[in-house]
Amino acid sequence: MRLCLHRPIIGSDYNRRMPAHAQPDYAALARDIKRWARELGFAEAGISGVALGQDEQHLQNWLEVGYHGEMEYMARHGSKRSRPDELEPGTQRVISVRMDYMPPGMTHAWDVINDAEAGYVARYALGRDYHKLMRNRLQKLAERIRGSVGDFGYRAYVDSAPVLEKALARNAGLGWIGKHTVLINRQAGSYFFLGELYTNLPLPIDEPAGAHCGTCRKCIDICPTQAIVGPYRLDARRCISYLTIELKGSIPEELRAPMGNRIFGCDDCQLICPWNKFAQETVEPDFAPRHRLDGAKLVELFAWSEAEFLQRTEGMAIRRAGYEGWLRNIAVALGNAPPSMEILRALQARSDHPSEIVREHVMWALRRQQAAAPAA
Repeated sequence: MRLCLHRPIIGSDYNRRMPAHAQPDYAALARDIKRWARELGFAEAGISGVALGQDEQHLQNWLEVGYHGEMEYMARHGSKRSRPDELEPGTQRVISVRMDYMPPGMTHAWDVINDAEAGYVARYALGRDYHKLMRNRLQKLAERIRGSVGDFGYRAYVDSAPVLEKALARNAGLGWIGKHTVLINRQAGSYFFLGELYTNLPLPIDEPAGAHCGTCRKCIDICPTQAIVGPYRLDARRCISYLTIELKGSIPEELRAPMGNRIFGCDDCQLICPWNKFAQETVEPDFAPRHRLDGAKLVELFAWSEAEFLQRTEGMAIRRAGYEGWLRNIAVALGNAPPSMEILRALQARSDHPSEIVREHVMWALRRQQAAAPAA
């Protein structure tokens, strides 16, 4: 559920063709692109074609049963999401890149989840928003390609357009799509971001990655809200990432208690995945946790004013939830926390908040706190 409406990077005349005598050695160029990508801080790069017919059908089935919830943008662009050459006419290949994001030295994820008085923020969102950082690196990669072959057509995307990034990355050999619908790399687990360069260069394509989940279903079984309704089938309407980020209204009451203390996103399906024993820590200092968000106390976060929220989340993915959503999410977590006078006072202080959504969730949390409090 990571979306950013950054303007895509525009190359020179996209459909321009090189004269025959100037055709480069595309196999050598592909090897150079992968090397340049690593030099620019990407963990890996791969190249795929544009055929995504089976994935298009999977997406259509997912949309038809309504699993996308309020994410209307998933259906808005028709077949452009699954047909790169319709989104950008002239596209022949897609260069997919991945970048590790798990920062070293942070509070362990399970320690935060098991501390009901702390707020859990998905590990990808603890530091700087990745969109601009990766977009700039992709621009530099495109410039290196231009330096080698001259002008060529390209667009760079990092959650900035209707792109089936996981399917493209799979076809480029960067990993397989697991039963939780997250991309898994055999040597690096799943804690990484994806980005793409659509290009008109006829580069040799890589072998798609094979699947290695086998009979494992740990991700399905651990999901707090049972959002993974079957292998490779995610009902986003039940997913905590959707509920805390994409959903702008009231969180369904039956899903509030299972959310626990997860206030922005959820990593349980990745944390339990055996392949993440191979996960690589990031070397990007910008992804380090800010404002102790890798384990800050709920009461402390709930006390942030709107100005503090905007200042402290500047340049971070957390800003996407909005201040109202931030308070709504924390109110639910406070309702799930062990009863205490400190939490009661914090909730009562927000009971007359101007937002109806915030008030509703605060009152729910107060009822939970009062019902769980020991009798006097």
